[in-house]
Amino acid sequence: MLKRPLARRSFFRYAGASTAIVALAGISACHKDNTPSPGSGGVDLGSGDIGILNYAYSLEQLEAAFYTKVVMSPYSDMSAMEKTLFTDIRDHEIAHREFFKSALKTKAIAALEVDFSSIDFGSRDSVLATAKAFEDLGVSAYNGAGSLLTTPDYLVLAGKIVSVEARHAAYIRDLVTADSFAGSDVVDANGLDTSRKPADVLKIAGKYIKTKIDASHLPTN
Repeated sequence: MLKRPLARRSFFRYAGASTAIVALAGISACHKDNTPSPGSGGVDLGSGDIGILNYAYSLEQLEAAFYTKVVMSPYSDMSAMEKTLFTDIRDHEIAHREFFKSALKTKAIAALEVDFSSIDFGSRDSVLATAKAFEDLGVSAYNGAGSLLTTPDYLVLAGKIVSVEARHAAYIRDLVTADSFAGSDVVDANGLDTSRKPADVLKIAGKYIKTKIDASHLPTN
């Protein structure tokens, strides 16, 4: 399991969300406790808006852990520019993770155990391919979860976070293949980005998460 204090660049400074934590904490206190029942079959994300926030929190934990490993163990031909930008992305993801943890307070799920055994962190191709997959998945996850939120404050902040994730995705995609930042595989003919529902996202992300996650109580429409 990976825990790391908030790094030098705070997401709150980018999105102006430091005061929003207080508001979100007050709203979350109004929701019923989502403690998993015996035999639930994993870490229960919960239901309603709290469940969706825990869902986002789980994805931010995964991304923060990945980029922390990338920066700690850079591939041999990583340029100074790439390391700087990977460090910035890492700091953003840690800030996102800590934001959700603070907003959820006692409703936050525990730290997840990740599994990166399929990634060769010494290979630029392997790291970039994984980063591209994570960023594209993250953007589609936020896009798909937006319609499931009922609290306006949550939706506004999710929009601020997904816009940062999209910046990451664009940068990583262009590192992999020049000018692919808005490829047809992620942006359709109407200029709209891809969208995935939580069940589909977690099925893909599950390859990299050892902890079993119970998403059965999440809203579906």
